[in-house]
Amino acid sequence: MTHPALPDRPRVTELRLAAFTAHRRAAFPIGPLTLLAGPSGCGKSSALRAYEALARLGAGAELGEAFPDPVACVPERARPDAQRRRGFRIGCTADGPAGPVRLDVAVQAEPELRVVGERLTADGLILLETALRDPGKRAVQAAWHTAGPTPVTRGPLPDDRLGTALLPLRVAGKTPGQRRVLAAAEQMVVALRSAFACDPEPARMRGPVAAGSGRLLGGCGNLADVLWRTRAECGRRHAQFVAAVRAGCAGPVADVLARLDGGTVTAAVDRGDGFHTDLGRLGHGELRYLALALVLFTGPGVLEVDPVGEVPAALQTLTVLADGFDRGLDQRQRQELLSLAARMCERGHIRLLGAVSDGSWAAGTEGAAVVHLDRD
Repeated sequence: MTHPALPDRPRVTELRLAAFTAHRRAAFPIGPLTLLAGPSGCGKSSALRAYEALARLGAGAELGEAFPDPVACVPERARPDAQRRRGFRIGCTADGPAGPVRLDVAVQAEPELRVVGERLTADGLILLETALRDPGKRAVQAAWHTAGPTPVTRGPLPDDRLGTALLPLRVAGKTPGQRRVLAAAEQMVVALRSAFACDPEPARMRGPVAAGSGRLLGGCGNLADVLWRTRAECGRRHAQFVAAVRAGCAGPVADVLARLDGGTVTAAVDRGDGFHTDLGRLGHGELRYLALALVLFTGPGVLEVDPVGEVPAALQTLTVLADGFDRGLDQRQRQELLSLAARMCERGHIRLLGAVSDGSWAAGTEGAAVVHLDRD
């Protein structure tokens, strides 16, 4: 069977961490479905947090929003310099129509949070470079590639935002060099921006929830509200979701229902014999499995993400950051969930970067890559 050609969607293909929490000089290759595996304390969750922070910066968030506790990102034994400064470095590579584009960011966490350096490169050419020249000013000096009569354009940028995300507002795009800078910056922003950090919390999923926007939160506490929406909007997708629940949950499953009553929504599993099991009666692993399956079947319109509105959905990829992907799941559930993730990621509109304690069970799953981390 010949599959139709997929659009060349921008996507992150590598995450780099230097002097970030437990990581010194780490580079993680990221494919359509990648699992970071290793013991507790090896840095799996911190790698996911770094990716999420880059995604927020790509969406235009301030540095403090992306790193609410920046000092915790600095290695514990890192010593300050003569000016009492400490910080960390993060970066990534995004591939797409503009080819591989590399972003590297240096962040000062103490004595005050600020970007002290940023570099955007493609094919070895520096497209944007910033540096903190005057610590007394809340700005960095930026230089971006122009070509033409003036090879480089210089100007100040805020020290609390990602310069790459601001370039479309500063670069006119009149010369080939400027257009190359814009293409690279826009590819990086699109690749980063549509990310959904997810770690289902079963304790918040058991009881009735208030009817709301129908957009799933990262902890999945409003799962019943989202089920109410998705069940009504797409019968085919809901049927696929029910089939996945049937494969991973105990007992017969004929349907997954949601009921609105006086402003609150409850959800239950229809056993097919007139008996319904409220979500509150399901096991811890069953609830996590059910929530993660729903995430894989939905998209930016249902999940609480901030996609690029001016770019068609067919040219964007949603990246799910799933911490504890295997937490609380039995062998059957994790295999079913991984197979579902592989099928969904193969279509190209969704990617998954997950953290697992042991990746041996995932070995041999077609389409899945396991990156092993060791505790230092």
